[in-house]
Amino acid sequence: MSIEITEADAANELMRLAKQIAHHDRLYHAEDTPEITDQEYDALVRRNREIEEAFPHLVREDSPSKNVGHAVAASPLSKVTHEVRMMSLDNAFNAAEVEEWVARVRRFLSLAEDAPLAFTAEDKIDGLSCSLRYEKGRLVRAATRGDGQVGEDVTPNVAHISDIPQQLDGDAPEIFEIRGEVYMARADFVALNTRLMEDARAAAEEKREEFDPSKVRQFANPRNAAAGSLRQKDAGVTAKRPLKFWAHGWGAASSVPGKTQTEMVRQIEGWGVPVSPLFARFESAAEILAHYSTISAQRPELPYEIDGVVYKVDRLDYQQRLGFVAKAPRWALAHKFPAERAETTLESIDIQVGRTGKLTPVGRLAPVLVGGVTVTNVTLHNRDEIARLGVRPGDRVVVQRAGDVIPQLVENLTREESREPFVFPDTCPECGSEAVAAEGEVDIRCTGGLICPAQRTERLKHFVSRGALDIDGLGEKTIDQFFALGWLESPADIFRLKDRRDAILALDGWKERSVDNLLASVEARRAPDAARLLFGLGIRHVGAVTARDLMKNFHDLPELRAVAEQAHAGDEDALAALTSIDGIGGAVVEALGDFFHEDHNKAVWDDILSETSPPRYEVETKDSPVTGKTVVFTGKLETMSRDEAKAQAERLGAKASGSVSAKTDLLVAGPGAGSKLKKAAELGIEVVDEASWAEIVKAAYR
Repeated sequence: MSIEITEADAANELMRLAKQIAHHDRLYHAEDTPEITDQEYDALVRRNREIEEAFPHLVREDSPSKNVGHAVAASPLSKVTHEVRMMSLDNAFNAAEVEEWVARVRRFLSLAEDAPLAFTAEDKIDGLSCSLRYEKGRLVRAATRGDGQVGEDVTPNVAHISDIPQQLDGDAPEIFEIRGEVYMARADFVALNTRLMEDARAAAEEKREEFDPSKVRQFANPRNAAAGSLRQKDAGVTAKRPLKFWAHGWGAASSVPGKTQTEMVRQIEGWGVPVSPLFARFESAAEILAHYSTISAQRPELPYEIDGVVYKVDRLDYQQRLGFVAKAPRWALAHKFPAERAETTLESIDIQVGRTGKLTPVGRLAPVLVGGVTVTNVTLHNRDEIARLGVRPGDRVVVQRAGDVIPQLVENLTREESREPFVFPDTCPECGSEAVAAEGEVDIRCTGGLICPAQRTERLKHFVSRGALDIDGLGEKTIDQFFALGWLESPADIFRLKDRRDAILALDGWKERSVDNLLASVEARRAPDAARLLFGLGIRHVGAVTARDLMKNFHDLPELRAVAEQAHAGDEDALAALTSIDGIGGAVVEALGDFFHEDHNKAVWDDILSETSPPRYEVETKDSPVTGKTVVFTGKLETMSRDEAKAQAERLGAKASGSVSAKTDLLVAGPGAGSKLKKAAELGIEVVDEASWAEIVKAAYR
């Protein structure tokens, strides 16, 4: 397929998608705390697949298409390496995609259209994957899927699940791993959350404390409840949770007593292990799609949560021939359901301020049960989404969920009724600063930055980070601790920590040496690099490279501020002075103007400069073979950081770029160089290794 995107943009998007999907995999598989819907997650995966199909040479080593689940997080449970990898499934979202899958299977097997090809179909339960290893019919080990290769040992825990026999009925192979899902029924899930609430209430009464139900930690949905209950260090906790299991396949086996998927599932059932009551065998795509419709109609009444139907090629010899692609078998497919929906009333709209200053509207709903979960909140995304839906407090709305905590609002049923429209705030509800949208963006952001309570600790962490002031000893936990104590309200307070030496020393975990090292690191930044200081302020669109470009032209911070303020006031000469800098556009000029337009930002700026004395910013350049040229660094640099290499290039009069294009003059490639190296070769760009780059630098200073 073709998609409208450049190769450079494709590489960048694949990088972002890899990080996003890995983040959500960790939340779902390792922490049981998903923050997006199944549909939103599936959309990310599909977009990644589309780009990889269009640009196969850009497929990354950390591509989500190569991964199953998520690596086992730090856990008190021991790790188990699966003898046979536990794979995931490719997804389909409509009948056409299912029919195309069936056609692909036929093409792969070289089967004629009228040749018999049978399938199995069963409901896809929303639970936690688990592998049960039986030796001579006796259960010897149970493990979660983990990342497909390594899972967690939960053998003592599954001993308390009545559906899982410790000894299989009848004759079983010497070794046989039964694979399936641990789940929790809807009624049991509701009862568990009720009990957790009642236990918390009783504990508060016993301590004669006021009971706050909002502080009771309950499970978001049956899947999370099942995962959290199974992955317990104390199997006694698992024993108190009403978990169930059913099988849908197998892994390692000394022998396979059947020739079809149907025979094997019925054999597993005959050994005393539950399987889906809706499992059945069919002869065509039309029949499995009809079964999908049947299961979909029954879904609201089922006693357990499902999120689709799984199809498998029935003949095992066909499965073996079809094999696997990336992380999934070619012979199986998950046909996902659309999200479940329900009607309720939008009672109010609250504005939440994120750590980056984004104002996000959240709808507060009259509680409604959607797919077994009581929903009270719904994300409204941004101002444009509110306008699109025309929602106001009091409207009757339709919400949907697909396994997430905060679902989507998809329809306003009363938008034609006369009611005052919701007015999106133009000031931050946390600090009162202006809230604006940058040109071309839909998100509204607080301009308070360094003084906004919702953003302050994250801004402080950025200020001391490696690319900014790089202050050793001020890690995230220390900043959180000092902020909670009221010692760090703004970046300038970091330089006043010397006055709190005794107070820091009195804290748990601090010794004379660690306190002195911290204060020495702070004092060493009294004369910081001006570009690093500017970057550390966290002004939107002013990254490390942009900060250096600005300082190379204005040399000191007061001069930059003066020009930025003049440009914001409409001075054309000042605007021209900024936009004439290579790489500086309207977004940067606007962000600088917005920053210095706020009195509190100017106060923070003045406060920082009262504690520090950045020297005039000068970049000493040397004549060299790369003067006036564009240099790109790729791969792993072994003798220096990427930032240091770029700084070297700038001192040699070169421009350090992050992407390869026809304008690139030189590529410095370290180990692991990938698509950039290939593109450079295609464009005929000169390529050198790190050692050769070091010689170029050394020669310039002789």
